Amino acid sequence: MTLVARGLTLAVPGRTLVTGLDLALAPGRCCAILGRNGAGKSSLLLALAGLGRAAAGEVLLDGAPLASHARRRLARRLGILLQYDVEDFWGSVLEYVLLGRLPHGAGPLGADPEGVVQAHGALAAVDLQTHVLQPYRTLSGGERQRARIAQLLVQSPDYLLLDEPLSHLDLQHQLGLMQLLAGLARSGRAVAMALHEPFWAARFCDVALLMYDSGAVRHGPVHDVLTQENLEALYRCRLEAVAGPGAPLYFPDPR
Repeated sequence: MTLVARGLTLAVPGRTLVTGLDLALAPGRCCAILGRNGAGKSSLLLALAGLGRAAAGEVLLDGAPLASHARRRLARRLGILLQYDVEDFWGSVLEYVLLGRLPHGAGPLGADPEGVVQAHGALAAVDLQTHVLQPYRTLSGGERQRARIAQLLVQSPDYLLLDEPLSHLDLQHQLGLMQLLAGLARSGRAVAMALHEPFWAARFCDVALLMYDSGAVRHGPVHDVLTQENLEALYRCRLEAVAGPGAPLYFPDPR
C-alpha cells in the first residue's frame, strides 16, 4: 500500500511549480513539505488527494490511478486538511467533527454510535473535549483548526495530507499536534504535511521534501535534506544553527 506520484508536473498560469516529480508516501512515514509561499506545497497536496489537476504525470494508490477508485472508497483511504474550510457551520463542534464519518456509510451527518465515540476521542486528542456542545461558529481560529483536525481523525484515512496544520495554533497545541501526527505515522498511517517551520520537521518527521521557487525539488531523510545550506537556499535568508537533540535546528538569523 503506497501513494505514489509518478512523473508529476504541476503548473499555474505562467509558471511551472514542479516537473517530473517521483514521490512515494508509504505507511509509517511522516513527511514534511517545505517551501516559500507560492512554491506549490498546496498544489502538490491537492494533486496527491486527487483534487487538483496535474499538467503531466499521475498519482497512484495501490498501483491504480486515483480516478479509478470510487470516491467513497477513496475518502476512506485519503484524507486532506485544506488551508480553508467553511466558516459558518450551523451546528455544534461535535456535529461538525462527525461529518468525518460520512465516507464510512454513517447515518445523516455521520451520527452513528461508533462515530460518536470516535468523535469524542478525537476531540480529546486535540484538547477540545470541553467544547463538544459549543456552536462551531463561535470557536476561535485555533479552536476551529483543531476541530478540523478532529474531523480528519474521525475520517480515519490511511493517508493524511495536511496543508499548514499548525496555522492559528499556539505553541502548546503545535507541539501536541506534531506529537499526535508523528504517533499516527508510527502506528502505520502515512502523513504528509506542508509546514513553514523546519524545526518541527526536524523533530517529528523522518522524510522531507523541499520545493524551491525554481521548480526544483529535493527530498529524502530529514538528516540528509534539512541542512543549513539547503534551507538557506530554500528560504533565501540567513539561518542560525542551534544545537538540538541529535541534529542542529535552524532559525532565522537577523544579523
